[in-house]
Amino acid sequence: MKLRLLIALLLCSSAVLAEEIGHVNTEWKLLGSHQLVVEVYDDPKVQGVSCYVSKPQRGGLTGAIGVAEELSDVSIACRQVAPIKFTEAVPKQETVFTERRSLIFKTLHIVRMVDPARNTLVYLTYTDKLINGSPKNSVTAVPIESGIKIPVK
Repeated sequence: MKLRLLIALLLCSSAVLAEEIGHVNTEWKLLGSHQLVVEVYDDPKVQGVSCYVSKPQRGGLTGAIGVAEELSDVSIACRQVAPIKFTEAVPKQETVFTERRSLIFKTLHIVRMVDPARNTLVYLTYTDKLINGSPKNSVTAVPIESGIKIPVK
């Protein structure tokens, strides 16, 4: 488990780090079970918004040494967890977090989009792949109270 965490940290391509909330086993393997892992990511430009991401994590030998290609089945739910404060103006669309899901070919993305007409932040998660990408995705929205205008670049 420590080796997988170290490898995941080394492969992480963003300054934003996730915090694991918990996990459940989905299939037993001798060298570590396949799991569904729930992690939380705090939006670096929007204080008070956290995104909870559920993603599969492979066990077995390839998972244990950090070379397994992870599945693209990822789910997201973002929520206001504290008073909303923008640390700076945000682009209409911006990748706020990426994480490698295989050694070189697959990457998980969390993208923030602004819907100014509804004063809402929309978060999309998907996984791309160098060859044969997946259309699997998940979307969630965080409405911003009417007294706060989203500062868009």
